[in-house]
Order: sequence, then structure tokens, then C-alpha cells
Amino acid sequence: MLHQLIDKINKDKANYPQFKDSFVERKIASKTVLLKEGEISNHIHFIKRGCLRLWFNKDGKDITFQFFFEGQAVASIESFLSNQPSMFTLESIEPSTIFSIGKENFEQLQQFFPQMKESFHEILFQRFRNYSQLFLSRIKDSPQERYEDLIKNHPEIIRRIPQHYIASYLGITPISLSRIRNRK
Repeated sequence: MLHQLIDKINKDKANYPQFKDSFVERKIASKTVLLKEGEISNHIHFIKRGCLRLWFNKDGKDITFQFFFEGQAVASIESFLSNQPSMFTLESIEPSTIFSIGKENFEQLQQFFPQMKESFHEILFQRFRNYSQLFLSRIKDSPQERYEDLIKNHPEIIRRIPQHYIASYLGITPISLSRIRNRK
């Protein structure tokens, strides 16, 4: 999506000067915090390379909510849309290259390029589907079933994410995850 949009901006001679600097490419180290819980999200980030995660603090414990990889867009969407403090922290897990765009530029781009608005709606629907699946999985599946689903449907998480983040994402302790993995 990002590369298609940048190509469209580059080809639109009338609007190019206004939007040419809208996307800022950044190379960030692992453990770089892009947004802290309680701050208002003013940027959307598109991942060119690397991995980021959304997490929150629950009674001093770090709870991973979602992972994002190459080709995905990430922001604290609820905060971005409502201008309310974020419920999440956004942090890189590995060295990453991202393109960031501020909210004002993002809103202007959607006016000039309606297909961007459609793409953003698709991102929102995908996020909603992910939230629904996660919610239902926590209710109906055992930790073992959640781990097996992760192996089957999201092998990139198993390959690239440290075990303590995976355990947090599954809602279990690292020791419990170790036991589940040893049963296989």
C-alpha cells in the first residue's frame, strides 16, 4: 500500500510539492519506543523492515497485545482517531525501518487520494478482525490451543519474536510457554 501511494504522489505533479515530504523514513534500533501509553498518537507508521509490538502495563506486567511486520501499518488507532491518550505503548522488537506520517498530512492525503481512505478502512477492518479473534481465543481456547494456532497461522511470530513476548501475547508465563513447547 505504501509504495503504491508514494508512486501516486510522485506522479501527481499538482500535489507533489505539498506531499513530497509527508512520509519520513526512519531507521530505529530494537526497543525504540515510538509511542508511550498515555500519550496521544499523532502518527501512523508503515513498516518497511522489522517488527513492532503494541503492549500495555497491567499491574507492573508488560502485556503484549499485537505484533506488526513488514508491509503493515501500525498506530494506536483508537488514540489516533479520537485524540485520546493511548492505551498502548508502541515499541520496536528488532532493528526496523519505518515510514511515518503525521495525522494532519495523513488526513490531507486521504482527501486528495480517495484510494488511501479505502486502504485505511481496510486496515481498520483487519485490526477489528484481529481484535475479535484474539478476544475469542482468550475466552474459548486453552493456552496450548492458542500456541498451536500461533504455530499454524503465524509462524513469523514463532521465528522472530522473543519467547517472553510470545508468552505475554498468549496470556501465560514464560515458564508455562516452555512447558507447552516441551510437550510437542
